Amino acid sequence: MSQVKSSHNLSTELKLIHFFQENKIKGWRRNFKLFGKPDFVFPTLKLTVFVDGCFWHGHDCRNVSPKNNKIYWKGKIIKNKQRDKIVNSKLKSANWKIIRIWECELRKNKILNRKFNIILT
Repeated sequence: MSQVKSSHNLSTELKLIHFFQENKIKGWRRNFKLFGKPDFVFPTLKLTVFVDGCFWHGHDCRNVSPKNNKIYWKGKIIKNKQRDKIVNSKLKSANWKIIRIWECELRKNKILNRKFNIILT
């Protein structure tokens, strides 16, 4: 797994794009130059959206742990969580709103509707 490099998790982003289209949510941008590299940005609302992979960001939904090199992966996930906190803090201090979606939540429209209530209303 150490050979796996991040290059936008296209499948999760496509699921969210489908949700946006289904709910007629407009005004989002991808690849917007902003600290923390959000997956989606709504510039006029000053809203950022991150789609976090459950394994990479330490979500406990599946309790999956790697079989090899456990110490490395545990450290990597801890660093990812720390980086997420720094990104959240910096964006909040610049008056950006932040929505973080877990990969496992993409299958649950009820959760997405609640998280995007700010846009849907």
